[in-house]
Amino acid sequence: MRKIAALLAFLPLFGLAQDKGIHFQHGLSWTEIQAKAKAENKYIFMDCFTTWCGPCKYMSSTIFPQESVGNYMNDKFISVKVQLDTSKNDNEDVKKWYADGHDIMQKYSVRAFPTFLFFAPDGSIVHRMVGGSEAKEFVERASAALDPAKQYYPLIEKYNKGERNPDFLRKAAMAASDAYDQPMAKKISAEYLQTQKDLLTKENIEFLDKFTNSSKDKGFEVFMKDPAKVNAVLGAGKAELKVRNIALNEDVIPKIYNNQTGQFYENIDWSALEKNLTAKYPSLGGELAAFGKVTYYKYKKDWKNFQAAIIPYMEKYSAKASDNDLNEYAWTIFENCNDVACLQQALEWSKKSFQKDNNPGFMDTYANLLYKMGKKEDAIAWETKAMNTSPESERKNYQETLEKMNKGEKTWKD
Repeated sequence: MRKIAALLAFLPLFGLAQDKGIHFQHGLSWTEIQAKAKAENKYIFMDCFTTWCGPCKYMSSTIFPQESVGNYMNDKFISVKVQLDTSKNDNEDVKKWYADGHDIMQKYSVRAFPTFLFFAPDGSIVHRMVGGSEAKEFVERASAALDPAKQYYPLIEKYNKGERNPDFLRKAAMAASDAYDQPMAKKISAEYLQTQKDLLTKENIEFLDKFTNSSKDKGFEVFMKDPAKVNAVLGAGKAELKVRNIALNEDVIPKIYNNQTGQFYENIDWSALEKNLTAKYPSLGGELAAFGKVTYYKYKKDWKNFQAAIIPYMEKYSAKASDNDLNEYAWTIFENCNDVACLQQALEWSKKSFQKDNNPGFMDTYANLLYKMGKKEDAIAWETKAMNTSPESERKNYQETLEKMNKGEKTWKD
């Protein structure tokens, strides 16, 4: 009896522990949710998610249950989760929302997940947010749904009614971008830039950075012609990186990859490609062509030509490579190259990749390269360090690699 009594004593505490986060309504229809919000004079928070969405799962498992998030949201919102895909595991509650979910998805153009919609107590849409975030940022973003000056849909209504003050246009363009309303963001941002005589102010450079995604955008020419002024605001190399990425998307990838067939082209004329790229981008043409060649052979799994392309590319441009790039190239060499000279090159890239933050995954690459080169003791030492630096939940993989190293077994596939 005492055991039962003790268990019963803890049940209220257990309930409280489970009740700290957002209280989502269950078993109510969309009509009933709206009626409840109106009766309680509360806004509605709607989490639009899918079963396959990783960020959606993260928000549900990690962010929504937090006490700080629950304290804020429960005080001000009626909250409901709406699944916008279908699966064989859907329960009756989910199925009852199929029709309303479809209508909501179409009416409010929900195209990315998670999308968070906010409705006023009278049921009218006032705000939207797209994408996951950590708890503090989520609460800050959600607070905009209660501020008439920041609510997205009223801003767009003012725009549609003719408001064209430059400060308003800037604000509305930023809001459209944050709401993932790309057509509206593109339209309003272009109108804002037309009102500006000086595009090189700090405020406008930051704005251009956010709204420059193609060579047709206004900022592309600015980033091309005035990289020094842009970098003074955004940071070293940011202008060149923006131009490079756009050039790759528009002038390199389409020349080596057929998007319609999903296949890489055969027999690329690399000299002709480099010549055309250099004509359009004098300071970047050689780098773009070299990167295209590396990408081409990597994804075709032509490791002989990949090795021949990656070594000269990295000799010239490794200083521009991110830590992720360095690690990725090093790991690709580890998995697909047996040449000692090639492995030695990759070892240098790998070592550079974790100098800033001791990334355990990058250290693991370094350890594996050492091991493949026959430096077993050094490899074990670095793999041990990688394991000890990693989160507890990830250590099993490192331990398995260590066991193979200690036994003299291969850690790569032939």
